[in-house]
Amino acid sequence: MNRAPRTHAIRLGPRSLAALVLAGAVGVAAFGWPFLAPPDSQLTAHAQDAPWLFGGLLLLLVAVVAATISESDLGPKAVAMLGVLAATGAALRPIGAGTAGIEPMFFLMVLSGRVLGPGFGFALGSVTMFASALLTGGVGPWLPFQMLSMGWFTMGAGLLPGPVRLRGRAELGMLAGYGFLAAFAYGTVMNLAGWPFLDAAASNISFDGHAPIAVNLAHFAAYCLATSLGWDLGRAVCTVVLTLALGPAVLRALRRATRRAAFETAVTFDGPAR
Repeated sequence: MNRAPRTHAIRLGPRSLAALVLAGAVGVAAFGWPFLAPPDSQLTAHAQDAPWLFGGLLLLLVAVVAATISESDLGPKAVAMLGVLAATGAALRPIGAGTAGIEPMFFLMVLSGRVLGPGFGFALGSVTMFASALLTGGVGPWLPFQMLSMGWFTMGAGLLPGPVRLRGRAELGMLAGYGFLAAFAYGTVMNLAGWPFLDAAASNISFDGHAPIAVNLAHFAAYCLATSLGWDLGRAVCTVVLTLALGPAVLRALRRATRRAAFETAVTFDGPAR
């Protein structure tokens, strides 16, 4: 049985791809500077200023989303779907907050990225995290890191294989597996945003700007095990359970809405009746 070709709510053109690559490169530097910066560099010497320095990444992320939207000629139907999904994700984030990492927002991001593609996924992940921060009062120098991480998380679901032909249990299993691994990856990456500023008195797990990379990697692994493993596991299990339980219905609804929206069909207006 032939399936309809995949519909992209946002198509990535040359400018959008270049902006995404630039944002990714700056993001890698922003997260990985403790391992990339030499011990005698000014960045290491002014480590406490790093979150504010890289906080400028927020402006770049906004520019990426704006470039994606402007180049793809995002229509009102795609804007409406982006708004609805971002609002839903932002509303889901506070549910279970502070309780063993139960964060139902992640499963919606995985399924949305899968159906609507990587361009829409990156925009949705970033906008959702920004909206949820406004909703929960979580605005701070960590917000750009959360936006970039969630954009990567959702975009990755849009890059998974078999977007047209893979359906049923095989697709659900793949999405559940991706959600499980990506939930741990998200938590690990976000740990990098706070770990370098841990009190140096905790020498067994804190960042040491004068230590070799291998030592800091060991400290970071110990930090993740001691502080976030339980939370990341809860997030991963929650994502898997919701994907398997609600995934078929949510995927059908998203695909039905995408077909009816016909994003790639130009909107036309009939003239007045004569």
